[in-house]
Amino acid sequence: MNIKDTIQQKISEIIQSTYQINGISLEVQENKSGFEGDFTIVIFPLVKLLKKSPDTIGMELGGALAAQTSLVESFNVVKGFLNLTVNNNFFLENLKSITENFGKKEAKNQTVMVEYSSPNTNKPLHLGHIRNNLLGFSVAKILEEAGYNVIKTQIINDRGIHICKSMLAWEKSGKQENPQSTGLKGDKLVGNYYVEFDKNYKKEIADLVAEGYDEDVAKKQAPSIKEAQQMLLDWEKGNDKVRNLWNEMNSWVYAGFNETYKRLGVDFDQVQYESKTYLLGKDLIQQGLNSGVFYRKDDGSVWVNLEDEGLDQKLLLRSDGTSVYMTQDLGTAVERFKDNDIQKLIYTVGNEQDYHFQVLFKILKKLGYQWADQLYHLSYGMVELPEGKMKSREGTVVDADDLMEEMYQTAKEKAQELGKLENLDDEEKERSYETVGLGALKYFILKVDPKKKMLFNPAESIDFNGNTGPFIQYTYARIQSLLGKANYTFRETEGDIQLNEYEKDLIMQLANYKDIVEKAAETLSPAHVANYVYDLVKTYNSFYQNNQILSQENPETVQFRLNLSDITGKTVKKSLELLGIGTVNRM
Repeated sequence: MNIKDTIQQKISEIIQSTYQINGISLEVQENKSGFEGDFTIVIFPLVKLLKKSPDTIGMELGGALAAQTSLVESFNVVKGFLNLTVNNNFFLENLKSITENFGKKEAKNQTVMVEYSSPNTNKPLHLGHIRNNLLGFSVAKILEEAGYNVIKTQIINDRGIHICKSMLAWEKSGKQENPQSTGLKGDKLVGNYYVEFDKNYKKEIADLVAEGYDEDVAKKQAPSIKEAQQMLLDWEKGNDKVRNLWNEMNSWVYAGFNETYKRLGVDFDQVQYESKTYLLGKDLIQQGLNSGVFYRKDDGSVWVNLEDEGLDQKLLLRSDGTSVYMTQDLGTAVERFKDNDIQKLIYTVGNEQDYHFQVLFKILKKLGYQWADQLYHLSYGMVELPEGKMKSREGTVVDADDLMEEMYQTAKEKAQELGKLENLDDEEKERSYETVGLGALKYFILKVDPKKKMLFNPAESIDFNGNTGPFIQYTYARIQSLLGKANYTFRETEGDIQLNEYEKDLIMQLANYKDIVEKAAETLSPAHVANYVYDLVKTYNSFYQNNQILSQENPETVQFRLNLSDITGKTVKKSLELLGIGTVNRM
């Protein structure tokens, strides 16, 4: 338990014993440097209950704390706020506990599955996928740090009309292109044909409209879309020619995806494929029809009526018998709970799909699956650039590989311009450019609350000052440089160490780490960790600038401040790891 929690507990006990009032928890705030006292307690919630002035209550509580515990060295009351100066030894004991328990986790004995990425195999990954992957991967790491068992998974949308569009465009081109012959990553090659299909499809629509067709009719009657729909039917029937082309083009895409995932630093424990799970979904549709949960329309399509749930009617199977996304998601969810002993399933998917997941969870509940209450949609806002929204069909997306390369190059240029990394050999420099560039990208995205729409600015993210990844990485490198110069090894300090306000502030920040991890795990928001580690390095830099370390005459003070720097460095590194961000030892 950190000092703040200890104070809160002691205050509650004193309120109960002194005033016979239960269930009151007064707010305890950490004081910033420059304020008298280490902590402030807000008295006002007791004023109405006790019918006493805030100053009177403050003096009574402060006196009781000083008399009944060894926690408080001194106290004062200012305008209804009780300020406490905590005994030096409590800070030292707190730091000792932090150091001894670093890296230890309290097992929750629960398994959580986190789904993220889940791309379509008709286009390469883009900036939106980057936020998805970074968010899902970081949430998984945070849950692990909080003591949960975690299974990282994705469902690859490897079938459907969109896949057939790329296949059809490739087939019609007659070029017989492949990644080897073009030198393109497989996902990019297939994505180019998806864009090509859309251009041709739009031209066909325009031609039909010019002939007098209504636009909605033209969209349905255009030759390309009819051919794509027929290809999907052929695929579902197991047509060899269609299946062989499908297998080949998907293999190109998977190889391309794996390259992107590797550079981005994300991975998966399980991978599922829609081409397999959609059949499970079809079985569920039949079960729902048999039990009366679903109904069939005259055209043969299958629907569910959720109007009694405040939603509407939802298509589950088309009239031609082909599946929709909901069909696949039903089957996938059931299979996941059947094959894994999981207590919770988190879907990391953009907020454009909020309604889809409301419907999915309601349907599973109607089908009788009690674990439907343990499904959670981690809904996040879209990522935009200064130029506006991205559109895959028009080929205006920000490609994930191109963005990562741009971040690497920007980090390289910035480091050379500032004269950083000059003491490293070429191989170390290249590793550092990559770590700093991708760290900038990851931190900029993850420091924003997931629910918020965000504007990504590559130039702003790479700044070595301010609330950025490189600033945090630079502080970590500074700590490693200090420890290296000191030829540091840990040993406990002896004698009387008198702490100043900067040392106390740093210890209090370090003590908050586990609470921050718990909060981030509870809210599924890596932003809590990102903003915590930024506050931590700012606090360390204040400590560093206002205290002599290696030039300090007292060797015990030197050792103490090195110990404090070491545990700060370890906490910074661990925090960045939870965000999927690496560190460099020299900058």
